[in-house]
Amino acid sequence: MKYFVLLTDGAGDNPIEKLHFRTPLEVASKPTMDFLAAGGEVGNVCTIPDGMSAGSEVANLSVMGYAPEKYLTGRSPLEAASIGVHMKDTDVSFRVNFVTLEGDGIYENLIITDHSSGDITTEESDILLRDIAKVFENENLKFYTGVSYRHCMVIGNGSLEGKFVPPHDILEKRIGDYLPKGDNIGYFVDMMKKSHEILKNHPINRDRISRGLNPANSLWLWGQGTKPNLPIFEKKNGLKAAVISAVDLIKGIAICADMESIDVEGATGTLHTNYEGKAQAAIEAFERGVDYVYLHVEATDECGHQGDIDGKIKAIEYTDRKILKPVFEYLKQCGEDFSILLLPDHKTPIAIRTHSADSVPFVIYRSNQRRQFDEDRKYTELCGSKGVSFSDGPKLSDYFIFNK
Repeated sequence: MKYFVLLTDGAGDNPIEKLHFRTPLEVASKPTMDFLAAGGEVGNVCTIPDGMSAGSEVANLSVMGYAPEKYLTGRSPLEAASIGVHMKDTDVSFRVNFVTLEGDGIYENLIITDHSSGDITTEESDILLRDIAKVFENENLKFYTGVSYRHCMVIGNGSLEGKFVPPHDILEKRIGDYLPKGDNIGYFVDMMKKSHEILKNHPINRDRISRGLNPANSLWLWGQGTKPNLPIFEKKNGLKAAVISAVDLIKGIAICADMESIDVEGATGTLHTNYEGKAQAAIEAFERGVDYVYLHVEATDECGHQGDIDGKIKAIEYTDRKILKPVFEYLKQCGEDFSILLLPDHKTPIAIRTHSADSVPFVIYRSNQRRQFDEDRKYTELCGSKGVSFSDGPKLSDYFIFNK
């Protein structure tokens, strides 16, 4: 049996007035997703445990079968693993975003308008981060370049105290209300303030502004945590597994669970990613004996954060046509039974431009199980009203893999 999980990050949404009170999943042309729903099993799943934030680290761990309330030690350590940072047990890692701030006056009165600095390139970010490191690095504090706007800071013998807010949760808001809070966190606030002074007139940002792009004019710190310890996926599930993603977080989960992490040239995590390359990588993984492929698409989430309705619809359509269709066609002719799971990890509603903890729809299609074909059964948020409900991601994962 081959298992294929297609995770469309943040694809779930709420009815949108501009779409005549439909969602992007309802509007998008996605014939293969809808075919699998019509011939498979639909339902909904709660991927975010009560009391936990609706982050992709929580939700993707959950969908992969790892209870986040048990195994999550922080978001940044998973990303650190992806970029080759070897943390000690006493290290604390922080996610470092390059963000865009706008406004006049003191730092606290500025408004955060873009959590990704216009999806700044990794090459530009690396130059900016090197200049930041010249000011702040020491024998106990190191910066590491990640992908695009996502980077890492590791502090030896660090503390987990303090409240740090994800920047995508506070778009268009005054940052002074959301700066790090708690005892002994003044250093981090000062670092963020000083980073703005270093970056706002940096040549990289002057060039970006001249090209009509958002500047990366401040650091934003969040997602702190310690070294993770995930059970090995193959020992846990009896399946040789691989993960395909452009996002450090998802790659980091794969590395920590001893799953193969497959890099695809041109995979960006944005709407303009190499969808065909991801599909081919999945097919090649199956051909060389991988049992379980987890393919993650970030574009739907990024478009949700940007409030880009048309982009979110296009991302769903591209995923259906350029990823799911060729992988499905391959699986049908591969000579083995197969199961496909489609779902978002969480919703990223256009109206709020951040994640919500609402349950999400899923489709399971099994080649060896024939269900009554129902053309009215589509892959949309309405799946939950037409099928089975799972209270958490690990239960859905067990059901998908072990059919129990």
